[in-house]
Parts: sequence; structure tokens; C-alpha cells
Amino acid sequence: MLRQFGPGLVTGAADDDPSGIATYSQAGAQLGCAGCWILLLCYPMMVATQEISARIGRATGGGIVAALRTRYPRWVVYLVVAMIAFANTVNLGADLGAMAEVSRLLIGGPRLAYAALFGTLCAGLLIRLRLRLYVRFVKWAALSLSVYVLAAIHAASSWNALPRLPAPSISLDRSSIVMLIVAVMGTTISPYLFVWQSSLEGERACGMPSLRERDAAVVAGEEARRIRADTCAGMAVATIVAYAVIVTAAWTLHAAGITAVETTAQAAEQLRQLAGPLTHVLFSLGILATGLLAVPMLAGSAAFAVGEALGWPVGLARMPNEAPAFHGCILAATAAGIVMNIFGANAMRALLWSAVINGVLAAPVLVAMMLVATRRETMGWLALSPVLTMLGWATAAVMAAAALTLLVILGP
Repeated sequence: MLRQFGPGLVTGAADDDPSGIATYSQAGAQLGCAGCWILLLCYPMMVATQEISARIGRATGGGIVAALRTRYPRWVVYLVVAMIAFANTVNLGADLGAMAEVSRLLIGGPRLAYAALFGTLCAGLLIRLRLRLYVRFVKWAALSLSVYVLAAIHAASSWNALPRLPAPSISLDRSSIVMLIVAVMGTTISPYLFVWQSSLEGERACGMPSLRERDAAVVAGEEARRIRADTCAGMAVATIVAYAVIVTAAWTLHAAGITAVETTAQAAEQLRQLAGPLTHVLFSLGILATGLLAVPMLAGSAAFAVGEALGWPVGLARMPNEAPAFHGCILAATAAGIVMNIFGANAMRALLWSAVINGVLAAPVLVAMMLVATRRETMGWLALSPVLTMLGWATAAVMAAAALTLLVILGP
């Protein structure tokens, strides 16, 4: 069964990066358990959008940006890619900063050295491991995300909060709306996730049976079932981890009257004081594990987007000498993230703006995806079902409404 999981599980496991953990921690501290219901609303939208992007990758043998490049003017594609690359790089730098700060709290040492070390390690994992080895590594590394579930259980037992269930209600004040839109819309449904899963599916499709041969209908049916199972599992992992982080913060920080969390390191330190060293260690190890999963994905998705837009040879299966520009882009994005930490950029402000960019960009990218995915001549036997089509357009509408709401609230 594990062999059926690949790009979807990789994307879901890497979705809860340290910046996402910081946002979920802030949501739990600020809103308590009241905001957990939004994750249930997001799960079907996450599955729909990621399955659509995966189908595009499998049907076309390339990523979303490559598909958009054949249908839209170059300047439109370049603008979208520039925004994705910027948001990814900012997010990557914030993730490296969170990993470095947590390492400093756990074992001491210079923060910048840790940022450079983790950046080099993550880039090395992506470049040196071939595609199959990297996917296998992430599958097993995803098990480390269970520490957040353990932290939630331990925090609940420490605070006698386990019997309480999250209430399906939330206040509609400005700060709550901004937190939910940033925490959920900007973190769980983002263009870089579409790019990553579609590109991995496209790369996986190389050497596999064509969907236009005599038995294409049979192959497409098998692939559609695999993609759906893979995507559902990956998005379930992402949702469960997000839920565990929110309730951990709600049952400890919010219960103690702490409603503001500036960084993941601050959240970990406050958990140590409130719920004991075990919860602190579990939470901190989870940040390191999610960083090792997410930083390569952020750098890789930026490289895929830029490479596909410019027509470069791309792919994790290619050696550096076979795709030097693609691998150089991975190194450049990682180096830019390290430099962010050298200049002491405000991590939370950077995360806010990357989430805003992702939230605003998601709606037009989803519309462009749907226009590609609903063309039978492009998708062949992997054409979308009516239900998946409806979910895709509904998600695009929800993301557009969320982006407009966020812009109005953050406006002058």
C-alpha cells in the first residue's frame, strides 16, 4: 500500500512547514479550539485542488506552469512564476530561521550557523537524492510528524482538556478573520503546492504507459484511483498535524491567557513552561522534522516553476550536469533564504506577506488550472468528473472571496 503513495503524500507531509506551525500555533493561542472547524471545511478543497493539479501533471507529463505556458501569454506566466518564487523564498527563509532558533534553544550555539547548516542540508537532500530515493525518504520521514499528535495528547492530559471538543463557532472580529484566512487559506491552499505535486506527477509519468495508447482507459482508471488515494492520504496528514498543533496551543497557551505567539521558538518555550519539557521537546523536534520536509519542497517548487516557464530541462531525476539551471535555481532559492536570516528579516512579517501573496495568487492560478483541466483534448482519459469539476470551481470562488476579504481588511 505504501508504494501507492508518492507525490500526494510528499506534498501533504511538507505542507505543515515551520511557518505553518507558527501560524497554527498563533491561531490556537488567539482563538482557542474555536477555529478547528475551518480545517474540516478546507480538507475537501485541499483534496480537490491537489488532485486536479496531479491529474494535469500525469496527463501532460509536465507541471502546471508548463501547461499554462502553452495557453497563456508569456508575460502572464512570468508574473505568476515571479510571485510564486518570491513567496517560496520568503517562506523558505522564515522556515530556516525557525529551525535555527529551535536548535539554539535545544542545544545552544549560533543561530546563523544553524540556518546555513539546515539550508545546505536541505538543498543537498534535494539535489543528491534521485527522485525515487527522495520520495522514499519523505515517506518515512513523514512518520516524524506524529510527534505533534503525541504533543497534543500530552498537553491534553496535562491540562485535563482531552474530554473537551472544539466548538464549531468563532467570533467575526477583524483579527479572527485575518488569522483564519492567513492560517487556513494562505497556508493550506497555496500555488506552490499545486506546482510541486503536478511537477512530481509529471516527472513520475516519464517512462510510464501513455494515456493515449490502446489500453489508455484502463491505465487512466488505475492512475486516477492511485492519485486520489495518494492525495487523500497526503492532505489527511496535513490536516491532522494542523489540528494537533492548534489544539496543543489552545489547551495550553490559550488556556493560560497567552494569545500572541511571535515565533515557533516562542511557542515551544512557552509550552515548556506550561506543559512540561516533554511537550516542549516533541514540539521542537516536530519543527525540525517539518523543516527538513518543507524547505526542499519550497526550493524545488520554485525551481520547477521558473524552469518550466523558461523551457529549461527540469526534474529531480536529472543529475546536476543534465539540468544545471534547474539545480542552480534550487541553490539560489536556498541561499536567498539563508541571506534573509543574516540580515535579520522579521520572520512573522515575512510569513504574513508570503501568506497574503499565496492567498491572493491562489484564485487566478486555480482558474487557469481549471481552464486547462476541463479541456478533454488536454486531459484525455484523466478528464475531471462533474463532482471534481464542481469542487475545483467552488474552491476557486472561495479563494477569490478570501483574497478580496483579506485585501479589504488589510487595506488602508
